[in-house]
Amino acid sequence: MSGFRATVLTLYPEMFPGALGVSLAGRAMQAGSWSLDAVQIRDFATDRHRTVDDTPAGGGAGMVMRADVLARAIDHAAPAGDARPKLLMSPRGKPLTQARVRELADGPGAVILCGRFEGVDQRLIEARQLEEVSIGDYILSGGEPAALVLLDAVVRLLPGVMGNEESGVQESFENGLLEHPHYTRPAEFEGRTIPEILTSGNHARIAAWRHAESERLTAERRPDLLQPVTK
Repeated sequence: MSGFRATVLTLYPEMFPGALGVSLAGRAMQAGSWSLDAVQIRDFATDRHRTVDDTPAGGGAGMVMRADVLARAIDHAAPAGDARPKLLMSPRGKPLTQARVRELADGPGAVILCGRFEGVDQRLIEARQLEEVSIGDYILSGGEPAALVLLDAVVRLLPGVMGNEESGVQESFENGLLEHPHYTRPAEFEGRTIPEILTSGNHARIAAWRHAESERLTAERRPDLLQPVTK
């Protein structure tokens, strides 16, 4: 039995596993470290046209995904007793953070609903206690690309997926800072050399330099990460 179980509810199951079927995630799937099941939402429609959406109450553009159809799909994917969190990929959701990614990686898996059209009936979100998650302040054509991003971030943190476990804790956002610059051979590239301190062999000074560089880059590029958290 795979440790981390992901179930994705989507109108386009052919989009999965996609990029998750190759590289680290793909090898981990083949090794049984995690599993992925893509469920076609239209299978839970009751009319001959397999309708999953309808016009928005109150008028307006677009269509809204129906609560009754989605409820049947979710209840099929996560019956009573399934402890996995139920996520809805949504631009109005709480921004995905590395801390939340680690929480998911430490859990049993996730049930992920990929929205389409104008969105999902609010009653479904409330009735099934969906956690709305956003991967950024922009709009996608659907939740599928966002689900792929979320799963990629989670799967790489599962035990044994990365060859060097230390890689997962020395990265951007793990300690609230952006990651420091990296260098490797050749020693000189187009007139640019590796900072001398990195070849000094003094590990304490190297660690201090890397931390200082992380702080500098964070202040320049993501000063919001340095702001104190307010409740």
